[in-house]
Amino acid sequence: MKQVKKANLPQKICITCNRPFTWRKKWAAVWEEVKYCSERCRRSRTS
Repeated sequence: MKQVKKANLPQKICITCNRPFTWRKKWAAVWEEVKYCSERCRRSRTS
């Protein structure tokens, strides 16, 4: 596996709290679908 520096990881903005969050290994297969920075933000999303 190729090592990537933390500064070079992709980032997104959480749609609940509007804070930036970076790619995590557990999201590798579903990065395109990730919208929230945490489970807490996902649960408190506006409907």
